[in-house]
Amino acid sequence: MQGSSSVILSRKFIEYCIVGMDNLPRTLLMYYTNMPLPHRKYFQTVLCNSPEFNRTVVNHDLHYSTWDASSKNEPGLLTMADVENMTKSGAAFGTRFPKDDPVLDHIDAEILHRLPGQFVTGGWCIGVGDDSPCDVPGNLDVLRPGPAAARVAKFLAERLSYRSFYSQQCIWD
Repeated sequence: MQGSSSVILSRKFIEYCIVGMDNLPRTLLMYYTNMPLPHRKYFQTVLCNSPEFNRTVVNHDLHYSTWDASSKNEPGLLTMADVENMTKSGAAFGTRFPKDDPVLDHIDAEILHRLPGQFVTGGWCIGVGDDSPCDVPGNLDVLRPGPAAARVAKFLAERLSYRSFYSQQCIWD
């Protein structure tokens, strides 16, 4: 089984992989250690072979990409011209970007509100000002979804509403 290298995983699933009593995650981890592209196979295989989690799979890679007629093997490069459609799509990820393109700086500053040289802040940062909002830490367990989270939720709700969704979970190619 192979899937996207970009995944969104629940805390409960990660705890199952790390400290769960089932031996499947550890067995597969040892198996995939010496395989090519393990990051595209491990979580997908554990999820689809775990009765507790196999009905939680969304069989969609959650990427925004463009395809031009000239290249059928890989998506086109995303630029500033794609930002509005990419943002409106609600996709959690975007692919492919030119190296060091201004679109990446725009996404960091305008969509993720990431300061240069910093990581994206969350509810655990309660400081104010533009210098370093994480100088004053807050509650590490706080999660405050922003506007982008609402777009991703809408994107997922649309995918889950398709009649064919449940028949396409854990499909092997």
